[in-house]
Amino acid sequence: MPIPALSQAFNSNSILRDAGDSRSCNRIQEFSIKSVSLHHKGDRPFSTRKNHSSSLTKLYIVHSLKSQGSACRIPVFSAFQSNSQTAEKESALILMRHGESMWNEKNLFTGCVDVPLTNKGVEESIEAGKRISSLPLDIIYTSALVRAQMTTMLALTQHRCMKVPIITHSETEQSRTWSQVYSEETKKQSIPVVKAWQLNERMYGELQGLNKQETTKQYGSEQVHNWRRSYHVRPPNGESLEMCLGRAVTFFKEQIEPQLLIGKYVMVVAHANSLRSIIMYLDKLTSQEVINLELSTGVPMLYIYTEGKFIRRGSPLGSSEAGVYSYTELKNFDFFGTPRSSLTGWNDIF
Repeated sequence: MPIPALSQAFNSNSILRDAGDSRSCNRIQEFSIKSVSLHHKGDRPFSTRKNHSSSLTKLYIVHSLKSQGSACRIPVFSAFQSNSQTAEKESALILMRHGESMWNEKNLFTGCVDVPLTNKGVEESIEAGKRISSLPLDIIYTSALVRAQMTTMLALTQHRCMKVPIITHSETEQSRTWSQVYSEETKKQSIPVVKAWQLNERMYGELQGLNKQETTKQYGSEQVHNWRRSYHVRPPNGESLEMCLGRAVTFFKEQIEPQLLIGKYVMVVAHANSLRSIIMYLDKLTSQEVINLELSTGVPMLYIYTEGKFIRRGSPLGSSEAGVYSYTELKNFDFFGTPRSSLTGWNDIF
C-alpha cells in the first residue's frame, strides 16, 4: 500500500505505529477532541472519525521525543516524503494572527500603526509556538509591522527543529548584500522570514488611534459596524476590506502559493483583516461570509495543500481557548462552511 497522504494523517484521532510487518498497527495515543466556539447556542462538539494508518513511524518518534522533553530535529512529516507520488505533492500552510497588541488591550483602532505586543501577546505567541513546534517549516511570511514580527520570532523560539529565523532584507541592493549569509551549512540551520507590507493590517484611516467604544458613541453602532465589518465601505480616508484583500491575496498568489506548489511548508503571521482576505480566497467565502469571520489572537490554523487544493485541518487547541476562527452570524454551518456534525477538531496533536 502507498504511504498515507499527509491530509489523511490529520484526519485521524489516533496516532499509529507501523510495526514493520503484517501485524496490525499499535495505537500510540488517543487524542482528545474539542469543539470550536461558534458564538451560538446549541452548537455541537465536532464528531470524531477513526482513520487507521500504518506508516507514521517517524511521527511516533517525534511525539515520543516530545514527551521526553528532547529537542527534536526530525521533520514530523518525513515519513510521508518517499514512495508516494501523492505525498510528495503535499505541503502545509499555517496561518496565524499576531498576539494581543498594546492597542488591542486599550481597545483602540490600530490599523497600520506600528505598536508592540502586550505581556499577554507575548505569552500567546509562545503558546502558539508550542502548538506548532513539531510541524516542519521552510519559509515564513510576516507583515512589516512589529507585532506580527514579534509573534513570529517568539513562536519560533519553541520550534523543535532548532533553526534560527532570519529576517530577509531586500529593500535595496545594499541591504541584500549586507544581510547575506555565506555559509551553506548555516543556511540549512536557518528559516527565512520574509517581511511584506502587503500583509499589513487594513489601514483604518482617520479611525486609527481612536477608542472603539467612544467612536461608537459618537457615530453610532451601525456606522462603526459598517466601517469595521462591511466588505465595500471604507473608514474615513482608510481601506475597505475589499481593498485590503486586493493587496493581500495578490501577494499570496504571486509569492506564497508558488512555494506551496513546490512542496514548501509555509507559515504566514499577519493580521485580522489581511488573514480574513486570505481565508476568503482559500475557502471561497462570499463577501457576506467573510465579514462575519472572527479571528483569535495568537492561535495557529492549519491547511494542507495538495494537488492545487487547500484542505482545512483546524487548529491545535490550547487549554483555555475553544477555537481559532468562528462565524458570528452563520447558524447552520461552522466556520469552514461545512455542516458542524462532520468536522473533527485537534488537541495535543502537535
